[in-house]
Amino acid sequence: MNTKEQLDRAARDFIWNIVEIHSQLEEIHKSWAQLLGITEPQWLILMAVDELDDGRGVSGVAVANKLRVHPAFVTNQTKRLESMQFLARVPSPDDARFIQMSLTERARAEIAKLSIKREALNSTLFDGLDEASLDYLNKRLAWIARSSRLASQKLSIGVL
Repeated sequence: MNTKEQLDRAARDFIWNIVEIHSQLEEIHKSWAQLLGITEPQWLILMAVDELDDGRGVSGVAVANKLRVHPAFVTNQTKRLESMQFLARVPSPDDARFIQMSLTERARAEIAKLSIKREALNSTLFDGLDEASLDYLNKRLAWIARSSRLASQKLSIGVL
């Protein structure tokens, strides 16, 4: 095999590994969601709110951007999560037309109950990787994510 063929093979292997990882992570998220009696997308919304909230709440647009979904989907699902007492939704102090969301005490307590299982899961997932290796991998994956967004944009406008 020449260098171009080797690179093409390595790229295809990488893509299939990502597909496998994505599939397994979906199953993991479904399991966490089922433990709380919610759907996988609702679980991801709770995780995004938890990740993004700096103590002042987080906007639906920020959650939608983090999850790469339409803001209307986030609005619909967060209303359901609010009715289930997992999210608090309040008007933004800066502009009452916008909603700021945060986890409720109930959500924090339920997520905390899962923490031991989540730590064990992470230990299994990242066994053999130290912090420096994981940091290196995250930086490379972030670069690939940015590049994949650019490639997708180019493909959609017919540049590629």
